[in-house]
Amino acid sequence: MKKPHISIVVPMYNESEVAETCYQRLKAVMEQYQEEFRHELIFVNDGSRDDTLSIIKALAKEDDCLRVINFARNFGHQIAVTAGIHRAAGDAVVVIDADMQDPPELIPEMVAQWKEGYHVVYGQRQKREGETWFKLATAKGFYRILNKMTEVVIPMDTGDFRLMDRKVVDVFKNMPERSRFIRGMVSWIGFKQKALLYERKERFAGESKYPLHKMLKLAADGILAFSGKPVEWIRNSGLVITGISKIMFFIWLILLILGDTSLLFYSGWHSVLGILIGTQLLAMGILGEYLLRVYDEVRNRPLYIIDEEIPAKKARTGPRDWEQKTFGKIDIEAD
Repeated sequence: MKKPHISIVVPMYNESEVAETCYQRLKAVMEQYQEEFRHELIFVNDGSRDDTLSIIKALAKEDDCLRVINFARNFGHQIAVTAGIHRAAGDAVVVIDADMQDPPELIPEMVAQWKEGYHVVYGQRQKREGETWFKLATAKGFYRILNKMTEVVIPMDTGDFRLMDRKVVDVFKNMPERSRFIRGMVSWIGFKQKALLYERKERFAGESKYPLHKMLKLAADGILAFSGKPVEWIRNSGLVITGISKIMFFIWLILLILGDTSLLFYSGWHSVLGILIGTQLLAMGILGEYLLRVYDEVRNRPLYIIDEEIPAKKARTGPRDWEQKTFGKIDIEAD
């Protein structure tokens, strides 16, 4: 019986302090289970400014199972994960970050669940070590708010650490949206999905690549990509403020007829005007976010540009129908 082929995708951005340790831990797990499945490692260098690229290129020279994808610039974590998934040739694809907060030792257990018939096995955090109270609180609140706003159930306390069956990967390849929230996209795809509970460790070296502004952008992408509730809120707010304004107008009209020029009332009227103007600006901002995403889609630019791929002979292997049809050839290849 042919052994299944597992692809492991690792996005990297300025991970020179952890790149080699990441490789060693992944390789140790893969070699321990080499009798059960074959593997390939795909390291995606997302425009790192440190020595990450040189380190993983050196590793690739010594290991035929390691592929390196080097972006022309920094495109972001979600795009780096996407590029790795696009090039993965395995029967199943595992996504894991380079910082090793998500333990690669769980991958064999994910593979075991996959063999039992699950199409997606995602890691769900029971405990998160080394996180600030602010990050823990905001992450917990975000997932609960998101699930109340969307029709798609996105598992709480999860990241992108997961295994996906080839069937799921092929559907994922046909989802070319730019504002990507991968854990939401995989939930939207469906099929049989199962959680694998674990404790997330503290990053052993380097710095987090998700500062506050990136967390906020990811949260916005998740909400705007999977919910129309913000537009409903705008509509409902407009109805409420319009009703209040009409009531205030009639009160003002009655007072005018009675000859009352109460300053207190006029102050209240001005407050209503302030609320109205603020709500309008907020509504324009929310609608603008949706329009910007539409504009980003219709420009039809490639999701990413590859400067170098190692080994070069494996470039653009595997089914890429949606990308060829939509973007044409996007790699920058040497003559």
